[in-house]
Amino acid sequence: SMNGVVDERMSFKAGQNLTVKGVPSIDSTNFAINVGNSAEDLALHINPRFDAHGDQQAVVVNSFQGGNWGTEQREGGFPFKQGEDFKIQITFNSEEFRIILPDGSEIHFPNNRYMHFEGEARIYSIEIK
Repeated sequence: SMNGVVDERMSFKAGQNLTVKGVPSIDSTNFAINVGNSAEDLALHINPRFDAHGDQQAVVVNSFQGGNWGTEQREGGFPFKQGEDFKIQITFNSEEFRIILPDGSEIHFPNNRYMHFEGEARIYSIEIK
């Protein structure tokens, strides 16, 4: 069940630093942060999974375009705890997104959709499930 959905429709420009703060519920299975123009056009999907989709304690990053997911990218660390505050920072340029996790570790993900942004990325949704 979804305990909270935030859809701020914020936008930010290349070089700016976006900070996302939240708290996964104590029984959260996973949560997602989506950056893109719409639900059908996500340049960046960050999905920390406590126990979901066959993964345990994994951060999965992907993109979604034209009804199709791209290639999942998985990272080693998992600096999230159910019921505890987190802070994620996101910056991007024409080449890539840089995601800074709560423990300071970084994920780099290709910016394949740059032209769709016309210089800005939109925070489409932040979901905590």
